[in-house]
Amino acid sequence: MREDFRAGKLLEQFSNEVSKLVENAWDSVASVIVAGIRMDAFLRLVPVRGVGSAFVISDNGYLVTNNHVVSDASSIEVLMGGRRLGGVVITRSPSRDVALLRVMEGGLKPLKLGDSDSIKVGELVLAIGSPLGLPGPNVSLGVVSAVGRTIEGEGFILEDLIQTDAAINPGNSGGPLLNMRGEVIGMTTAMIPYAQGIGFAIPINTIKRFIDMVSRYGRALRPWIGVITMPLGEHIARYLSLGTSEGLLVVKVLRGSPAHLHGIREGDIIIEAEGHLVHKVGDLRKILEESIDKGVVRLRIMRDYKDFSLEVPIAVEEEG
Repeated sequence: MREDFRAGKLLEQFSNEVSKLVENAWDSVASVIVAGIRMDAFLRLVPVRGVGSAFVISDNGYLVTNNHVVSDASSIEVLMGGRRLGGVVITRSPSRDVALLRVMEGGLKPLKLGDSDSIKVGELVLAIGSPLGLPGPNVSLGVVSAVGRTIEGEGFILEDLIQTDAAINPGNSGGPLLNMRGEVIGMTTAMIPYAQGIGFAIPINTIKRFIDMVSRYGRALRPWIGVITMPLGEHIARYLSLGTSEGLLVVKVLRGSPAHLHGIREGDIIIEAEGHLVHKVGDLRKILEESIDKGVVRLRIMRDYKDFSLEVPIAVEEEG
């Protein structure tokens, strides 16, 4: 009986802590209503309307959301704390599915941004947003199911994602994924409609690097060399009888890309980039972003149990 009472008190305490986290984040999460015009199958222009979520990253009116929420918008309305605010897209990055918004309203309350490199599989998370266009914010609770996921759909590839079982539906897109310290560790994306019970979030470190890049260059840039990779790990290395379990396995090389023209092959293992070990897809992307001004990236590659170094030019595309 005493154990049941103690368990009940712990559950009540946990519930109160979750409620406090939600209350602290409530005024920093917005619903985003977009309107635009699209051509239908009969080549007629028809009005379209959509809804998503966003969260505040600075007190002078900047928010982030998913690119796919605002990509076709001709007008944007941001709803926060019972207020309707006009919003504009500052820049966006389709390759990251991230967009930077601004509203002409000061004194907003930014959420604290955490470190997505430090998250652990199994830790509890909260997804906050406006699912299915319902008035929000709304909250769902889950765990981090996996990290480093890559998903591919029609016309897009998103890498290094956080996977969670917290309920994420259309309308949740662009909302924050919080840890139990109230820090944003990711931005939810609902681009995979058939993934029942599986949600994905863009790591907050990807978003922080995007914001830093916009600050440095005034626009979003996408550096790439033309490889699609996946983390190795012991089980994959053992299955493929590879000489190492460290690094990134090259699963696809795009024809005509810098990687293809400089001899990288499918099945190669990228062990280092610019002298740094790479364990996750995000590690390589980070180094490419840091090497934009240099124009090339030096890779250490293993092939057929032998390793060698290779310098590959970085292609840079302007996004937004």
